[in-house]
Amino acid sequence: MTEHHPHEVVPLRPAAPLASVQGTLALDLEPRQDPPWLPATTGSGPVADVLPIDGLIRRAFEEWARRYAQAAVEIVGGDRPVTQLLRWSSREVYENLQRRALLVARAGRHHPGQGRFQPVRPRVLGVHPCFISRDVVEVSTHVRYGERSRALAARFERTHDQRWRCTALEFA
Repeated sequence: MTEHHPHEVVPLRPAAPLASVQGTLALDLEPRQDPPWLPATTGSGPVADVLPIDGLIRRAFEEWARRYAQAAVEIVGGDRPVTQLLRWSSREVYENLQRRALLVARAGRHHPGQGRFQPVRPRVLGVHPCFISRDVVEVSTHVRYGERSRALAARFERTHDQRWRCTALEFA
């Protein structure tokens, strides 16, 4: 019979050996040698072509997209009313901008779209369009808030009356 001393610690379960990757992600860091997988397409060639666009048309669209992005970040920040982008936004984008503006306004205890004092104002630094077709453009935007940077991605589609309309807008 073993003696039991009240000051001894009795383990409830046996100790398990620690693995060398415990608490970390087990990643395969070897480079891939196979080509990327692409879904089967009906024709040969890439899934989506990017069109070369005349420089004048590209610069005009970049300037328009820059103004749209600047207005969007000012709406979310509370400087502009969301109605300013109604004509150039799909319903989903408009409702998303409205929701974001309300959330920021609640957090900052102000009313959206009425302007407010901000120590740092958002500024669009770069706009990079990718023309998927003559009627569809996807844009990545670099926005600066003081020392911090944010990204904005958008998709614009041309309407039947030849206006551009934002159909997707993502803040990152």
